[in-house]
Amino acid sequence: MAALQQTPITFQSRSPPPTQLITGPVAKLSFSGGLKLPKFTIKLPKFTIKLRSKREHRRGGALGAKMADSAAGSYANALADVAKSNGTLEETTSDLEKIEKIFDDESVYNFFVSPIVRVEKKRELVDEIVSSSSIQPHVANFLNILVDMKRIELMKDIVKEFEKVYNTITDTELAVVTSVVKLESQHLAQIAKGVQRLTGAKNVRIKTVIDESLVAGFTIRYGNSGSKLIDMSVKKQLEDIAAQLEIGDIQLAAI
Repeated sequence: MAALQQTPITFQSRSPPPTQLITGPVAKLSFSGGLKLPKFTIKLPKFTIKLRSKREHRRGGALGAKMADSAAGSYANALADVAKSNGTLEETTSDLEKIEKIFDDESVYNFFVSPIVRVEKKRELVDEIVSSSSIQPHVANFLNILVDMKRIELMKDIVKEFEKVYNTITDTELAVVTSVVKLESQHLAQIAKGVQRLTGAKNVRIKTVIDESLVAGFTIRYGNSGSKLIDMSVKKQLEDIAAQLEIGDIQLAAI
């Protein structure tokens, strides 16, 4: 947090297109998922990453994870403060979702965290991401700060922490809906209102995930860190039937 304040940052404001919100008399509902990102080409140099031994990993793993969570939370709060001050909480959340999907590409993530890739090259890729994905200036500045301070490896954790901050500020309950195929907006709205009745939250935000292994139906995960699950999938029904019939113990007689 202190490091952010020490770095000269010029945050510019503009009026980006609003994110998709579905409003109704009961709740404000917003949807994310199935995001189509513009394609861009990245030429990545070959590099080798030296992995720590298992003993070193166990010794520093727990403490390192705790410190990373703390740092990610500080950066997320700093970004949220800027977004609140210029009235772009929704747009900043949308930008971070785009960035999260880009960083899901292992080659992109490895490029940014590699110690042998020069900062200038990383900044060039930031510029390309910002341009192709229409990222707001203050979020672009934030990415460059992480690159300069060699904390870009925290990006995924920062996105998660920012989501928590956003939900707290806006009294929003996040629900992750996983299905085999993309659900229609009206179905997602019904799910969101159901989650609102269960939680009492002022707003409900739906994030969609596609998982073909469910066979059919869908699951809804919500609550603190996704601690609550509603499973309406055929896969779950088949597992329940198998458990009730104890199929694993049945032996068919030879004919």
